[in-house]
Amino acid sequence: MAFAKRMLGSLRGRKTQLALAVRLAVAAVAAYAIARALHLMLPLWAVLTSLIVTQMSVGRSLKATRDYMVGTVGGALYGGAITMLIPHSGEGGLLALLVLAVAPMAFIGAINPSLSAATVTAVIVLLVPAMNHANPLDSTIDRLCEVTVGALTGLVVSFLVLPSRAVSQIRINAAQLLELLAAAFAELLAGLTRGLDNDALHRIQHGIGTAMASLHATGLEAERERATHLSSGPDTGPLLRTVQRLRHDVVMIGRASVVPLPANVQARLARPLSDVSSAIVDYMRAAAVSLRSGSGTVDIQPVDAALQAYAAEVAALRSEGLIRGVPVDVAERFFALGFSLEQMRQNLNDLDRCHAEWCEAPATTAAGAKG
Repeated sequence: MAFAKRMLGSLRGRKTQLALAVRLAVAAVAAYAIARALHLMLPLWAVLTSLIVTQMSVGRSLKATRDYMVGTVGGALYGGAITMLIPHSGEGGLLALLVLAVAPMAFIGAINPSLSAATVTAVIVLLVPAMNHANPLDSTIDRLCEVTVGALTGLVVSFLVLPSRAVSQIRINAAQLLELLAAAFAELLAGLTRGLDNDALHRIQHGIGTAMASLHATGLEAERERATHLSSGPDTGPLLRTVQRLRHDVVMIGRASVVPLPANVQARLARPLSDVSSAIVDYMRAAAVSLRSGSGTVDIQPVDAALQAYAAEVAALRSEGLIRGVPVDVAERFFALGFSLEQMRQNLNDLDRCHAEWCEAPATTAAGAKG
């Protein structure tokens, strides 16, 4: 009983993946049934194509269908043309033709990976007639029909069966990235008291780059859906750019953490930095929770207050001359930290406006209140 409950809880947290599995199963069965009903020579290719084009979101399915269809049509036409136009006989002639089929298509696929299906299609169109003693023209037509059935089936299933929109996935991906940034930020500020080596910096920021790439890919899918009027929602650009800038801020703070602050400076900044860390981490984590659910408000005022208190303490340190006697590299990192935190303040205010737009809530920044 306990095992069943754990499994059920795990499945609830994997709704997107479970929906994809259902779509893939429906697409495969439907493609096979349609291919058999149309008496296509190799229903296998219809099934495989339906699996290839059925993706995590509708936007990704659109791109996969377009790329696969363009590559398949190009490869089928090329493979059929050289098979019919270039006379060949025996194994030697077939091998020479195989080289002629693969090399140009592979070169094009290397230049444009979205056309990688062209190489496989050209080989199939070339070899299937040789194995089945079929007509090359019939093989080309069959291949195009099989792929068209699979592609259209996969696309229709993506639209109709538990459809997943990239816009909703952006919320999830952005929330995950904000949580990673919050955890990294907390560790990096704590490192100002002991210094961090490159291995520690890489460990702290592990996974952020991959999550950032995933967010940008999802953003492209969402814009593709918006362009084809398949979904609506806020423009993805401002949110993606703001999160990207926050990542740059974390990188800059990491570089400033390589050398620890002098003991007397640490003592003065310990409380302000702790307050800054708590306020920013709490805000980013709360924004992540709100983005994931698509509703709610988050108060950014504690972040502004903590950063203002830190700036005031830094000004007091400078007026007392405590920074003048420190080594040059330490002073550079001290001022770089201040600049990075100021940039982070601006970017978090931008995030607050983006959050309000995506969660349909009023912004809590001064600029948002005036607007």
